[in-house]
Amino acid sequence: MNHKLKYIFILGVCVSLISSCKRELLSPTPQTSISDASAFDTPDRILNQVRSLYAAMKNGNFYGGRYIVYGDIRGEDFINETSNLVTGSDVWSLNPANTSQNSVKNLWSQAYFTINLCNVFIDGMVAKGSNVVGTAQANNYLGEAKLIRALSYYSLLQYYARPYADGNGSKPGLPLRLTAIKGAGSSDLARSTVGEVYNQVVADLDYAETNLPATYTTAILNTTRAHKNTAIALKTRVYLSMQKYDKVITEANKIVPATAPFTASSGVPHALQADITNVFKAPYTTTESILSMPMTTTSGDNPGTQNQLGFYFYNNGAVGSAEYSLYPAGIIANASWTATDRRRAFIYTNTTSGKKYLSKYTAPSPYTDYAPVIRWSEVLLNLAEALARTNAGVDARALALVNAVRQRSDANTTIGATTQAQLIAAILLERRIEFLGEGLRNNDLMRLLQPIPAKGSAPLKNPSDVGYIWPISSDELALNSQMTDN
Repeated sequence: MNHKLKYIFILGVCVSLISSCKRELLSPTPQTSISDASAFDTPDRILNQVRSLYAAMKNGNFYGGRYIVYGDIRGEDFINETSNLVTGSDVWSLNPANTSQNSVKNLWSQAYFTINLCNVFIDGMVAKGSNVVGTAQANNYLGEAKLIRALSYYSLLQYYARPYADGNGSKPGLPLRLTAIKGAGSSDLARSTVGEVYNQVVADLDYAETNLPATYTTAILNTTRAHKNTAIALKTRVYLSMQKYDKVITEANKIVPATAPFTASSGVPHALQADITNVFKAPYTTTESILSMPMTTTSGDNPGTQNQLGFYFYNNGAVGSAEYSLYPAGIIANASWTATDRRRAFIYTNTTSGKKYLSKYTAPSPYTDYAPVIRWSEVLLNLAEALARTNAGVDARALALVNAVRQRSDANTTIGATTQAQLIAAILLERRIEFLGEGLRNNDLMRLLQPIPAKGSAPLKNPSDVGYIWPISSDELALNSQMTDN
């Protein structure tokens, strides 16, 4: 469905009665369309609408695939193998256009579709749903909706707006839609500033933290449904992107102990796994995974053709079929990433071509690897960086945190630093290694206003260059008379 139709014909989708062949997997299949008046009549209908919010977010054009892919291929660690616009060659070369259907238009469309579903749900719960399920359960559900809305807005900011550091949030951000669009003629809305959008993201996450449950009853729900620690963890990411390091520390300290082994002190007992490769193996529900998008072999419950993480980065190791190989001069060439590091197991060498590929996502077609949204190791490194940037010299806790991440994969290596600058550099390097293929590289370059390094035939892109951020979708520009382009 194109962008315009998603705005003007959303009601039938968001008030569909949704069911799931495996109820804990948040994999809704529409069964029966129901009227807006009865969409919030029963607890089951309301729960199924909550599931539909996650289903929208895990769409292959969003967190189920392409959003994560784009976050890595914009950086300097992958080489495009196919020159295929459908699979992001223009994203890799840093020159997508307003009309780029498979990147600029589809990501914008799916993210705002998800936001609008959240708004429809929030409006309906306030009007009627709370009386059906009770205040406590209603607040849980509203917390999930607001967290998904927050993550969607945050994600859009990473591609379509200037980084917060450029003007302290004063540059044009996004149309901040907080009420449901249920028909035509409701799309005109000017861009709020970057800072105003971030403030709404934080407000939604604050609400989510207050109202979400501390835990669920199963590991799969703790991995695929938002809980209090999910909101806190995401706030450490958001505040890091805003360079509000004191707030990163405040949020992280709610759940990260002062000393090793750094297992979460409340809520779900998040912890680094002894072997990182287990995080990316079925059933994908270790306590390291704070939030992931679940996939199954059921049609419509996986990312879909040319959207899957495994298709882009590995494709079962087939000769010449993966879209992106690892850049030989990128992070895999860094001498600090030792040969004995367990994360080197995620590097696959094709014996025919000699090229190296990322093998974090190895499930065969239809590619049912869970898509990672945020892991515990990110919270630890977010805190480490915030401490390192806040405190002069070499902060001992920051050093312990980055070494906890390094040494669970490379027990014989200890990261050392004698200056604040060395410590910060070590943490940033660790992020490139730890989150390779998880979509965070673009975020890190943007938040620090760093140039996007050259790779292969793609030249370096400075923060002032055209293409450093994406243009606005041509659909939005056509539909919203108050919208301005980048």
